[in-house]
Amino acid sequence: MKKLISFLLCVAMVLTLVISAVGETAPQTDVKVALCIAETLGDLGFYDSANEGLSKLVTDYGVVGSVVECKSDASAWQPAIVEAAASNDIVVAVGWQFWDVLDQVVPQMPDTKFIFIDNGLDGIGDNLLSITYAENEGSFLAGYIAMKLSESGKVGVVGGENSDTINNFIVGYQQGALYANAEGTVLDPVYTDDYEAPDKGKEVALSLYDQGADVVFHVAGKTGLGVFDAAAEKGKYAIGVDSDQKHVNPDVVICSMLKQVGNSIYDAVGQYIEDGTFAGGTIWNADMTTGLVDIGYGEEGMTQQVTDELKAEVEALKEKIVSGEIVVESTR
Repeated sequence: MKKLISFLLCVAMVLTLVISAVGETAPQTDVKVALCIAETLGDLGFYDSANEGLSKLVTDYGVVGSVVECKSDASAWQPAIVEAAASNDIVVAVGWQFWDVLDQVVPQMPDTKFIFIDNGLDGIGDNLLSITYAENEGSFLAGYIAMKLSESGKVGVVGGENSDTINNFIVGYQQGALYANAEGTVLDPVYTDDYEAPDKGKEVALSLYDQGADVVFHVAGKTGLGVFDAAAEKGKYAIGVDSDQKHVNPDVVICSMLKQVGNSIYDAVGQYIEDGTFAGGTIWNADMTTGLVDIGYGEEGMTQQVTDELKAEVEALKEKIVSGEIVVESTR
């Protein structure tokens, strides 16, 4: 009898622990979330980060997630948004290309919530949340590191296009590099006008290395992966963007400027699921204080070109940016 009572008590304790554990998990939902991206997945950065955020929402909250890749086809942008909005609760539009489409569609579909990534579209409806990022602040740190590791005193940058968003990275990078060495040189930016062509990225990066740059930062999506190939071929260094890209080639990628799109999507949608709060009608600027803009050095055990001493300098610079002691230039 005593053994039976002891057994029942153990069962009761296990059940209590299970119930407690369930109570601490995130609420499960059948909210439908569609991710519309202007180009394609596989950039190991901007778009893939957004998809990782969606995948985490599926795992943690049970959202019904879907992804639409527009493959740089301008004729697909509006149909993609309209069709997604008709069958989903939340549509996340990733890419500046959706600006005009959202301007038209958001007011016409008030029952659907929209999140616009990387652009501040305001005043068209309480069902739209825009998220912008202080990529200039993170790029300041990338420029500082680039110049500190440069033996030639010359660094370069490859942009996907000549636009305000891309140039917001570049002005921060330039400022950070010259903060590290006022006598150094930041070569003129080279724009590829393409986010899907690693061969173009390699070609223009080679031209920068041939001009004497020994570190090149890329802000060019999938095209930027070619910069890593050029760095490897020339025995030089490169800096990744958006996600931590050191794993692509730890011997040449010294660090990455992090713009954690996926985490921002996860936070915005997760808050809505948790308490019904949706910050529609606003622009959320994710700056360095949010932790969404930062520098990544890869995983533990990877080759580290950036010394602990230099990492400490970078942490000190972050504090100065957050406090306002250093004001980073911006194109926004």
